[in-house]
Amino acid sequence: MTSPVELVRAMKEIVGEQHVIHEQNKLHVFSCDGYVARQALPRAVVSPANTEEVAAVVKWLHEHQIPFLPRGAGTGLSGGAIALNNEVVISLARMNQLLSVDFENLRAVVQPGLVNLTLTKQITGDGYYYAPDPSSQSVCTIGGNLAENAGGSHCLKYGVTTNHIVAAKFVLPDGEVIDVGQPYGDAVGYDILGLVVGSEGTLGIATEITVKILKKPQAVQTALAMFDRVEDASNTVSAIIGTGIIPAAIEMMDQLAMQAVDKSNFHVGYPPDIEAVLLIEVDGLAAGVEEDAERVVEICRQNHVRTVKIAESTDERALWWSSRKMAFGATGRISPDYIVQDGVIPRSRLTEVLQRITEISRESGLRIANVFHAGDGNLHPLICYDSRVPGETEKAIRVGSEVLHVCVDVGGTITGEHGVGIEKIEDMRYQFRDEEIEAQIAIRRAFNPNDLCNAGKLIPEPARCVEVKQARRIIEQNVEVFSGFQEQTAVTAPDSTS
Repeated sequence: MTSPVELVRAMKEIVGEQHVIHEQNKLHVFSCDGYVARQALPRAVVSPANTEEVAAVVKWLHEHQIPFLPRGAGTGLSGGAIALNNEVVISLARMNQLLSVDFENLRAVVQPGLVNLTLTKQITGDGYYYAPDPSSQSVCTIGGNLAENAGGSHCLKYGVTTNHIVAAKFVLPDGEVIDVGQPYGDAVGYDILGLVVGSEGTLGIATEITVKILKKPQAVQTALAMFDRVEDASNTVSAIIGTGIIPAAIEMMDQLAMQAVDKSNFHVGYPPDIEAVLLIEVDGLAAGVEEDAERVVEICRQNHVRTVKIAESTDERALWWSSRKMAFGATGRISPDYIVQDGVIPRSRLTEVLQRITEISRESGLRIANVFHAGDGNLHPLICYDSRVPGETEKAIRVGSEVLHVCVDVGGTITGEHGVGIEKIEDMRYQFRDEEIEAQIAIRRAFNPNDLCNAGKLIPEPARCVEVKQARRIIEQNVEVFSGFQEQTAVTAPDSTS
C-alpha cells in the first residue's frame, strides 16, 4: 500500500515540487468540472510539462496501482474530470504550447493544454484559423476537445473535432507512448485515432495533437431572424438545408434563453413575445456568399419570419455571436442552478421534440431554456432548478434523462459533443443493448486492463445488465426444476391419510 507521503514525493521528483498539489484546502478547486451536481476530491493534482513527464507519472501510478485521470481546463459538462475514485488528477494546463505550424500543408501541432481560441489567435495574422468552436472556446483546451469530441456552432459545415485532428502522441494507461493517426494522408490499419477521439480520458492521455488548420473564408454574411413560432423557425432550418445551401452555422434560441442573454452584458433587444431566433451564417468565396445570404433571407420570409436582417458591421455580428455563445453562462441570470443537457435528433423532428421538451418542463415544474445547433440537430436544453430546494437537483437530473430518452426515441443519440462522463452513464443503457455495451467495455479493457485510467466514466459496468440477467436465468431454471419436482412428488408420494 503506497502512502500519501510516498506518492507526493514521487510526483515531485518527476514534475517538480511546485507542480504537485496535495493540500486538502487546495484540492477543492479540482472537486468538479462544469458538471457541478456531483463533486469529489482527488488524491493529488500533478501538472507535467511534456510527454516524457506524463509518461513517467502514468508509469509510476500504474506500477503502484493508483487510479488517475487527465484534466484540461475543467470546462467539461458531463463530469468526466471528477475524481470519483480518489484519483490522482493529471492536469495538462502547463502543456499549453503551439509546437509547430505547417501553413503549406495546413497542419499545426499543439500540446493538449492549448486553449482552443488561442490557436486561432496565434495564426490569424497569417490568414488562418482552427475551425472547431465550442461556446467555451475562449477557455476550453484542445486536449479536452479531443477527449469529448467537441463540436461548436460551425460544425454544421466544418465538422466536429474528430474531423480536424489527424494524429496524436498518446500515453497509454501503463505509461507506454504511441503515435496514432497520420499527419498527412490516411493512417494504415485500424483507426486507433478514431477510438481515442471522444474516449473521454478512459483509454489514455493525448500529449501532442496534430490538427488541421484552414484558410479564412473570403467573405462572411450573418443573418438574425426572429420568429413568432418555434415551428416556423424549425421549418426554416429544414428549408435552408433542403435548397442545397450549407451554412457555416444555424443556431437557435427559444424565448427563455433570449430572456437570459438579454439580461447579460450582451443585450441584443429580442422582442419578449417571440418564440425563437435563428442566427444563420454563410461563408466562402465572395462571389457566392452574398447570393446565399439573400436566398437565406428569402427562405426566412417564406416561413413567416417577423424580422430578418443581415449584420451591417463586424461589431453587430460580434454582438449577435456573443449573445449566442454566452447563453449558457447567462442562464445564471434567471436561475440559481442549471444543468446543460446535450442530445442529437434528426432535423426533421425538431418541432416535435421541442414540443415534448415543453411538456416535460410543464410536468416537472422546472423551466427549460433551449439553445442549440439547429443545423445539425444538436440540442442543448438548459434545465433550471434550485439546489437549495430539497429534491430539486435529483429532479433536474431525472428531467435531463427524460429529454435524452426523447432524443433516442426519435432516432437520435444522448450526446453530440459534451460526452457521457458520469452524467449520462446510465442513459447509455437506454441507447445501447447489453451486447453493444459489452463490446465497448472490451475495447476499454484492451487499452486499460486494470481500469486505472478514469474508471467509472463513459461506459456503464456490465454487472447490472449482464449478471442480473444471468441471475434471473438461474432463478427461472430453478423454478422450473422445483416445479417439476413438485409435480413428481405429488404423483409418487404415499397418501398421508392411509
